[in-house]
Amino acid sequence: MADTEATPIIRDRLAYRIKRRLLGRPLVTEQLHQEKLSNPMALGVLASDCISSTAYGSEEMLRILVPVAGAAAFTLLLPVTGAILLVLVLLTLSYRDVVSVYTRAGGSYVVARENFGPRIAQIAAVALLVDYIVTVAVQTAAGTDAIISLAHITGKGYTGLDHLKLPITMGVVVVLMYGNLRGIREAGRAFAAPAYVFMLAVGLVLLVGLVRGLGEGGLPHADLHSPGAVPAGRAEHGWLYGASLFMVLRSFANGGSSLTGLEAISNSVSAFRRPQGANARRTLTVMSCVLGTLVLGVSTLAHFTHPVPYEDGSPTVLAQEAHLVLGNGWAGTAGLTFVQLATALILYTGANTPFTGFPFLASFVAEDRFLPRQLTRRGHRLAFSNGILSLTVVSLALLLVTRGSVDRLVALYAIGVFTGFTMAAAGMTEHYRNRPGERGRRTKLGVNLAAAVVSALVVVILAITKFTEGAWLVVVVFPIGVWALIRINRQYRLEAEALENFTLAPADRPHWQRHLVYVLVDGFDLAAVKALSYAHELRPDEVRAVHFVLDETRARRLAGLWEESAGTGDVRLELVDCPDRRLRHAVVTLAARTTADGRTALTLLIPRRTYSTPLGRLLHRNTAEEMAKTLEQLPNVAVTIVPFDVTRAVELLRERPH
Repeated sequence: MADTEATPIIRDRLAYRIKRRLLGRPLVTEQLHQEKLSNPMALGVLASDCISSTAYGSEEMLRILVPVAGAAAFTLLLPVTGAILLVLVLLTLSYRDVVSVYTRAGGSYVVARENFGPRIAQIAAVALLVDYIVTVAVQTAAGTDAIISLAHITGKGYTGLDHLKLPITMGVVVVLMYGNLRGIREAGRAFAAPAYVFMLAVGLVLLVGLVRGLGEGGLPHADLHSPGAVPAGRAEHGWLYGASLFMVLRSFANGGSSLTGLEAISNSVSAFRRPQGANARRTLTVMSCVLGTLVLGVSTLAHFTHPVPYEDGSPTVLAQEAHLVLGNGWAGTAGLTFVQLATALILYTGANTPFTGFPFLASFVAEDRFLPRQLTRRGHRLAFSNGILSLTVVSLALLLVTRGSVDRLVALYAIGVFTGFTMAAAGMTEHYRNRPGERGRRTKLGVNLAAAVVSALVVVILAITKFTEGAWLVVVVFPIGVWALIRINRQYRLEAEALENFTLAPADRPHWQRHLVYVLVDGFDLAAVKALSYAHELRPDEVRAVHFVLDETRARRLAGLWEESAGTGDVRLELVDCPDRRLRHAVVTLAARTTADGRTALTLLIPRRTYSTPLGRLLHRNTAEEMAKTLEQLPNVAVTIVPFDVTRAVELLRERPH
């Protein structure tokens, strides 16, 4: 019973009570093993970003080809798509090795760090962090385009949603942040289903398109010169139908956005159930097969139906394909609605993948001391809350700057992820090069080398062809980002070296002959009495109370109370004049004078009155930490802050009977 009564009652702060109400009860660390994903759920959660790029990958290719080749763009679309699928095969084979060898999350960052060292690995870190940020913006903006496209088609070209695109998109980002702050398992339940619904929806469109295409009537064509569509060029003779090689490469660069998200599984291997490497490998293979099938299907359907990208992004190519294939009847309208809602959902949930990968990656980089250590801490629901909040803030800022334009965002999109691809494949090449006796080494070495070379070429193509469209910003941000991470690491290493630079020897034992304790008192109250009691427990040679005179009337009143009180014992009160009211300067002068002989140690006790309520913190200034920081340079001076809870004292006073 006595132990129970002695246990202090700790009141939760208002901010914590609000957080608990919003996020639910806190999860303890022992529950971390429960926060793992099964393969089907992992496919839904981690593959949404990758699979959802089907919704805009082919459109971004056509956005470049149609203005220069006209109707021939739909013929050029297929070989460009084929080249992208070839890159997909190489990268899938490479990342199968990554998730098998490096079963700890981190993807290309961990691969580069283990094979090239931590400094080179920061190139991969910056690439992936930038990619995650842009992915959130692209996916949510494209999802809103899908909703607006549905309104455009069903409303015969009229919609009142255009001006709401940015607020809707930013609202979705906030909702994703909230879902992930509640914890990965609950986010998985909510975000896994849309991936399967989208596969079903696009599969339905492709199946109906195949049936109609094989029928007598064939498939209808969209109007190439529809109002609002990008201007169509005129096809010419030649192997590229009048389009220059540069424009075809630009189209390929735009289509490279179809492969973004492929690295998400390698960055979240630790989120899988055991055996993590094998489960991640199976899920990666299924994801790549689904992505390749959908991208090829959408491009093939575009080849036959000729949907044209619109300058404002709505209606989308996928929406036009669904409308052309499913028809204008009530069944076609219902099918179109299903397809567009499924597209919007997977695009929105595809933006959830960075909320899983970014915090994990940031925690690994922070563990290596290249990012602030706060990013390694798990929050209220075992999620890396600081990483989630950082990602949200930067993504919202990017949406504001670009006004949510998918076309402008894509220019920033693929460079980061293909740089990550290059680092991962190059790292695996180095890994197998250093293991001459490993089974299947030559094949794996060749595959990863090819993937590294191809990915590096894609980065060069993206940097050149998209430079004036915004890629210059990424090219500038990359070296600055790498420099910043290395600078943070250098600061951490210098601090560690300084803190660890000591030796314990008999000569380092204390050489003080006298120990004094000064209690800095601002008034004669419970906080001062508690500090005095603690001072006596230290058993010093002398205890003294010190008051710095900023107000003479108040100082005289304090001195009178001190003399009248019997509770101060033999502790005398010393009044120190401070005519210029430079309190910190006066404290430092007193401490330096007291310890000037080199044989006196001084401990300063500073009572700190704490306030649990916002009003209390607003009405009272807290100078204890500032005072302690001022005195930290003096060699023989130690500072101890003695807290006293004023709010609790007020509550106890109210509980007393009158």
